[in-house]
Amino acid sequence: MASVLLVEDDPVVRAAITRALTGQGHIVHGVALAIEALREVTATNYDVVVLDLGLPDLDGGDALRMIRGVTNTPVVIATARDDEQEIIRLLNAGADDYLVKPFSSEHLEARLQAVLRRARDTTQLVIGGLEIDVNLRRATVDGRELSLTHKEFELLSFLAARSGEVVPRAEILANLWPSTRDDQTLDVHLSWLRRKLGERAAQPRYLHTVRGVGVRLVAPR
Repeated sequence: MASVLLVEDDPVVRAAITRALTGQGHIVHGVALAIEALREVTATNYDVVVLDLGLPDLDGGDALRMIRGVTNTPVVIATARDDEQEIIRLLNAGADDYLVKPFSSEHLEARLQAVLRRARDTTQLVIGGLEIDVNLRRATVDGRELSLTHKEFELLSFLAARSGEVVPRAEILANLWPSTRDDQTLDVHLSWLRRKLGERAAQPRYLHTVRGVGVRLVAPR
């Protein structure tokens, strides 16, 4: 059972999704406006947000960025927009998953469970001078706190949980960017992470690229 904030302006769709999720045992609170969603996530700790993009008061993409500014609660986009570049943009902006309407209640439930499993996999990770508190979504390196975006933190903690292993690029994309197979998305985030960790691809400390295979995170020698 999870607490779900459903942001959907169409009352028929909102009622249908609410019935489906309630039938799965979830507690659902529905709102029609982005401003209501922002008020809710500020006041209440929801387990997950299901966010439509075509809202009457504010575009859902802008609402996503504002939500990300106040909470790390997982956000699943549920919309009729199916443009690939738009999907990539929103996933990079902090969305945890993306569903294109129409979708079945079973499909939505499966995606929510996958997002919730990742969010609930809470642990403390220490690799060399790198320390990650997944509960607090806080990472430090050599005692210095890292200022990471939502996706940068997810990528770092995902690789740290598999420390020492070469994690295939396809597996990283499937888990963190499930709606795209664009390698450039991963490369850009790795570049940003390296810069914040104080390293370069040519002189890696923590993040080592295995050409044609994947990425390995290890403690510096």
